[in-house]
Amino acid sequence: MKYDVVDLSLAPEGKRRILWADNDMPVLVSIRNRFAKSKPLKGKNVSACLHITAETANLARTLKAGGANVVLCASNPLSTQDDVAASLVKDFKIAVFAICGENRATYYKHINAAIDHKPVITFDDGADLVNELHTRRKKEAHRIIASMEETTTGVIRLRAMANAGKLKFPVIAVNDAATKHLFDNRYGTGQSTVDGIIRATDFLMAGKKVVVAGYGWCGRGLAMRARGMGAIVIVTEVDAIKALEASMDGFAVMPMAQAAKVGELFVTLTGNKNVIRAEHFRAMRDRAVVANSGHFNVELDIPGLKRLSRKVIRNVRNHVDEYILKNNKRIYLLAEGRLINLAAAEGHPASVMDMSFATQALEAEYVMKKQGKLAVAVHDVPIEIEQRVSKLKLKSMSIGIDKLTAEQIEYLASSGEGT
Repeated sequence: MKYDVVDLSLAPEGKRRILWADNDMPVLVSIRNRFAKSKPLKGKNVSACLHITAETANLARTLKAGGANVVLCASNPLSTQDDVAASLVKDFKIAVFAICGENRATYYKHINAAIDHKPVITFDDGADLVNELHTRRKKEAHRIIASMEETTTGVIRLRAMANAGKLKFPVIAVNDAATKHLFDNRYGTGQSTVDGIIRATDFLMAGKKVVVAGYGWCGRGLAMRARGMGAIVIVTEVDAIKALEASMDGFAVMPMAQAAKVGELFVTLTGNKNVIRAEHFRAMRDRAVVANSGHFNVELDIPGLKRLSRKVIRNVRNHVDEYILKNNKRIYLLAEGRLINLAAAEGHPASVMDMSFATQALEAEYVMKKQGKLAVAVHDVPIEIEQRVSKLKLKSMSIGIDKLTAEQIEYLASSGEGT
């Protein structure tokens, strides 16, 4: 088995983390147990470009239990947990190509190793693997039955490809599933982003002016958590509806040019490019802290920040770089602008990833059943899969819900009965 990880001797700690996360992923465990018997992916090559975390490890174990031959590579250079990668190789015999801190050349070498596996199903978090299959490795695209996309940024890229007529195989927008974005993006990103910022800076949220760029589900989650810790939260938006919602949720809403002058902590969560630009950095107060929790670091204009700076001091604290501007103001950039929740912390809690990865696993089974029948397009997750995951999660939490009576079902299906 070929692999590329930093050190196999890290495997014991990685295994402990994987099994600890598994304790909090009962839905995925139930699917793994069923997959072990039914083998819905028997003999199929599967490649996944995802954050290599303990939670992802349990998804990989589930796919392998279903009969798949699995290869993993990282979807972000700083998100790999090296001990988890080592354990997957040594203890679970799953090939991994990922090293925390890998440079761009190694990052793409690892993506190409995943393509060399000749997958028929792919999993992506940011669409870098799919993009490679549509550009430098497009001759390999014909084998793909379908791909699953995990994050907002990736879905944005894939819908753009589909709209331009460039998409070569079906893609399932797992990110858009209610069992993903309502929980993973809102509660997972909200909590883990705060966790990453505090670990990196020892920053006290209470009383601080925190600027949240973007009020999608991730932005909502962070704004909610920051306010809960006593922060004064400011939201910036380009969408009038989301801006109105943020205002009615009780947050201050203003353009970034205005927020830049008053904010103390800035976090981008948009899926877009250059959300905080040179003119914003120039306007910031001394010792402003800047982080990104969107998938790619392009949300921050880091080249623009460098041009404004007369000096850059790396690692003044772990995951903190100090940019000293020409006017001697200091800007603290966290985790090189990479995903703060994964680079400086451990990513989402296992209990919320349980739903996202359960949906991923069930989607893999679904696309095998639908092989050759799915149009080349970006597809939503079927509602029956959403319901199945939700019911399994509720059951694991010992929560019961009501059922419609026969009378209620009849009433909902009719139009004759009124006041």
